[in-house]
Amino acid sequence: MKVSLQDVTHVANLANLELTESERTAMLRDMNSILDHIDNLNEIDTTNAPPMAQMAVLQSEQASREDILEGLRPSLPREEALANAPANDGIFFIVPKVIGR
Repeated sequence: MKVSLQDVTHVANLANLELTESERTAMLRDMNSILDHIDNLNEIDTTNAPPMAQMAVLQSEQASREDILEGLRPSLPREEALANAPANDGIFFIVPKVIGR
């Protein structure tokens, strides 16, 4: 599957990115290169490859480690964080709407 310049422009618009013509051309080349690499990987026979396992460590488990606990610092109090915000409602930051332009 190849990506077209129209696809790149569409994705850039969805991401609210203003790309120049040269940036769109570079993005087209990069995206097609990535897809070509994925196609190459899909052609590899992995029938006899043993499955791999990775151990997922939950954040709560990491925070209970003694060596990490020493490096943690307290969070900024909400009132202090909101005081630095250009706009807030007392609980949350208020940010401009970026979806549905």
